[in-house]
Amino acid sequence: MRRVPPEMFRFTTAERSDLYGAVLDVFGVAGEHLETALGLDAVRDRLRGVGWMAAAEDGDLHDALRKLVEWELLDVVHNHAENYRTAEEYERRNLQYSLTRRGEAALAGVRHALEVLASTGALQTAVLEAITDRLDELCLLSREPASADRRIFSTVRELEGHLDALVENTKAFNGELQRLLRAEGADPEVFREVKAATVAYLQEFLVNLDRRGQAVAAAVARVEERGTAVLRERALRGAELPPAAGADPVAGWLEGRRARWAGLRAWFLPDDGARPRIEHLHDVARRAIVSLLQVLERINESRRRSSSAVQDFRELARWFAAAPTEEDLHRLWSGAFGLGSARHAHLAHADPELIPSSRSWSEAPPVEVSALLRTSGRTERFTRTAKVRNVAAVRAGRAERARAEQAELARAWRALETDGPVRLSSFGLLETAVFDRLLDLVGRALAARPDASGSRRATTGDGRMEIVLAPPPDRRTAVLRTAKGALTGPDYVVRITAAGGADLAPVLRTAPREAAG
Repeated sequence: MRRVPPEMFRFTTAERSDLYGAVLDVFGVAGEHLETALGLDAVRDRLRGVGWMAAAEDGDLHDALRKLVEWELLDVVHNHAENYRTAEEYERRNLQYSLTRRGEAALAGVRHALEVLASTGALQTAVLEAITDRLDELCLLSREPASADRRIFSTVRELEGHLDALVENTKAFNGELQRLLRAEGADPEVFREVKAATVAYLQEFLVNLDRRGQAVAAAVARVEERGTAVLRERALRGAELPPAAGADPVAGWLEGRRARWAGLRAWFLPDDGARPRIEHLHDVARRAIVSLLQVLERINESRRRSSSAVQDFRELARWFAAAPTEEDLHRLWSGAFGLGSARHAHLAHADPELIPSSRSWSEAPPVEVSALLRTSGRTERFTRTAKVRNVAAVRAGRAERARAEQAELARAWRALETDGPVRLSSFGLLETAVFDRLLDLVGRALAARPDASGSRRATTGDGRMEIVLAPPPDRRTAVLRTAKGALTGPDYVVRITAAGGADLAPVLRTAPREAAG
C-alpha cells in the first residue's frame, strides 16, 4: 500500500485547523468554478461563503497561506502581468495561490471522510435493477456501429457507479447494523422502535432478492458472450483520454476497467464457483432479522415484568454486603433461601377440639398429608365415574377425511408429475388443490441452495415427490391460473418425479379406490 505524505493532513490537527480547512474549501469551491488562482483579498472575500464567520486579519491569512504552502497543499506564483501603483498593492496582488495535486487530494479525502461519517448506508434493490439495465444496454450497444462508442463509455461508467454505490452502501449499512445489535444503554422505547423499523426494512429488502441477483448474473453472462475485451476497447475510444506526459494512461485505464468487472463478477457470478457475495448479504440480513427479533423479545419481556431475577439477586447482594455481623448474614440466608412450602397448613386434626390451636407444632401429633398434595398441590377427590364417550362416529369421520385427503393428494401428484424437464408455464390452468401443491414444491426448491449447475432440488414433507428447479434460460414469464385468480412469475424449468426413482403408479391407482371405499 502506498504511503500518504506525512504533511498531507497536518492541517486537520494543527492549532488553527478550522481556518486552514476553510481556506482549502475556498480554493475547492473556486476550482469548481474553473478559477485556478486566488489572491489574498479573494480568499478573504470568499471565506464567508464556505461558513467561516469570524474576522480574518491579514496577518492570520498570511500565516495560514504560508503554512499551507509549506505543507505543499498550495502553490504560490508571482503575478507579473499586473501593474502595481503602491508597495502595499504589490504585496496584496502579486502573490497568487492555487491548489497543488496534494492539496486537491487532501481536500477530497477530508470531504469523503465527512460524508462517510454523516452517511448511514442503505440496502437498495433499485441499484440491482439499475445494474441489470446497464448490462442489457451494453448488450444492445455491442451490436451498434462505432458511432456508439461514446454511449458504451458512458454506460460502463454508469454501471461502475451503480456497483460502487451498492458496495459502499452495503458496507456502511452492515456496519450500522452490527453496531445496532451491540448497542446498549439507549432509551428502551426508542431502541425498540428503531429495531422494529430495521426488521421491517430488512424483510422488505429480502423480497425477491434471489430473483434480482440471478437476473444480474444472467446479464453478466450475456455481456461476456459479446466479449468484454471488445467492449473495453470501444469504451476506451469513447472515453477520448487526453494526452499525458510520461506514462501512457491507456494501460492504467484498461486495467481499472478489468478490475471493476472482476468485482462485479465476485458479487454476482464468481469465476471460481464460490458463493456470490449477494448471497452472503442475504445470509447476513436473515441472521440480523433473527438477532433483532430476539432482542425485541427480551425488551418486551423486560417491559412486561416490573422486576427480574437479575435485579432481585443484585438487591439481595447489596443486603449481604451491608449486613453488620456474620449472624445477620446467616439470618438473611435463612430468610432468603430457607423458605419451605406451606400447602398443608390448611389441614387439621380429625378432632380439632382435642388439640388446641395454641399448642406448638413440635408438640402436636402429626397430620396425615396426601402424597398427591405434596407433588401437585391438590388432594384426592372421589366423585362419580364420568360417562364413557362413544367415539365411533368421530373415528369414522376422521378416517373418511383422511381417505379424501389421500385421494386429493394422489390426484395432485398425478397432475403434476412430468416425464422430463418442462417450463412452469406449461401447467396453465390448475385446480386450486393442485396449484397449492405446485406452489409448495416450488417454494421448497427456491429455499434450497443451488448446486454447481444452478439447479435447486427439494422433496415434499413426506419424501414422496421430488422437484428439480432450474433458472429460466430467458426472461419469459409464466402465468398459472386457478379459480381464485392468476399467479405471474419467472418461467422456471422444473422436473417433478417420485423421490428416489420410486414408482408412484400403485399409490395413484389405489388412492381413488380407498376414497371410494
